[in-house]
Amino acid sequence: MPLDPILVPILEAINSAVPQQQEGLTVAEMRAQNHEMMDASFVALGDDAPPIANAEDISVPVADGEIPAGRAEITVRVYTPIGTGPFPAHLWIHGGGFWLGTIDQFDSACRAIANMAECVVASVDYRLAPEYKFPIPAEDCYAALEWLAREAAQLNVDPTRISVGGASAGGNLSAVVALMARDRGGPPLVLQVLDIPVTDLTMSHPSITENGEGYLLTKEGCAQYVGFYLDDPTDATHPYASPFFADDLSGLPPALVTTAEFDPLRDEGEAYAERLRAAGVPVELHRMDGHIHGSMAFTKLMPSAVEHHRRTIAALRAANGMDEQ
Repeated sequence: MPLDPILVPILEAINSAVPQQQEGLTVAEMRAQNHEMMDASFVALGDDAPPIANAEDISVPVADGEIPAGRAEITVRVYTPIGTGPFPAHLWIHGGGFWLGTIDQFDSACRAIANMAECVVASVDYRLAPEYKFPIPAEDCYAALEWLAREAAQLNVDPTRISVGGASAGGNLSAVVALMARDRGGPPLVLQVLDIPVTDLTMSHPSITENGEGYLLTKEGCAQYVGFYLDDPTDATHPYASPFFADDLSGLPPALVTTAEFDPLRDEGEAYAERLRAAGVPVELHRMDGHIHGSMAFTKLMPSAVEHHRRTIAALRAANGMDEQ
């Protein structure tokens, strides 16, 4: 189908707001400009935050990425729903091409998940590229998962009902966390929610070119975040960078995968879903017709975005046995 007509003026406004000339700017300056655009679009067009019982920022130890390895800390924002618990938990990992995004920008989204899915949401403020390259962001997210399971009693969490999810680069990191948990004998996961995920940093799937211009995320933008994230280009086929290239995808948790029709990442997300299915992993795959990369966040304007959000909540509730009779 054609691009959803609701998106036409939004896309024009976003494209006009995106800086056309970034040559000579520092990463910090480019990040600030892009965050302004994200605030005016993805944040502003999402629903307001519903009520929850509590939100708290907690410092979590992680490896510092230096040699020899030391220790550092990241912030995990923990959202607790209204109720008595123990609650299921959802490790939520924001997107932004590995180099953009803050937990503040996705605060309302996390509150909505906590409220509607009746689960604790742990939002990970992982360290960003290019200051912290692969595999540091992925290892930060896995450390947050281990911490969540280890501190389950303190957080009023049921450690047998933990899921992971995120969008775009957050979808990549969620898939990688699921792989790491399987490979390392880590905390068991009941579900992985992969929205518009990055799964192939070689940029070899057709939609990278087919949808590479005019739909907000561009082929050039994809190449930029790959360059920021990877120190060694040969890491593009490492399964913890590109989960599509994992030799074995069996034994992973069930997956809810959502792609967008006019997204450069569409084909790699769907290809990863098909590889999961072929490995015996239960997969629910949805393509959002008429959508661009990230427009599922526009719940104030698009009924289909609301439908997508409700489907995600229903999948979380089902995986956690919340609605069983």
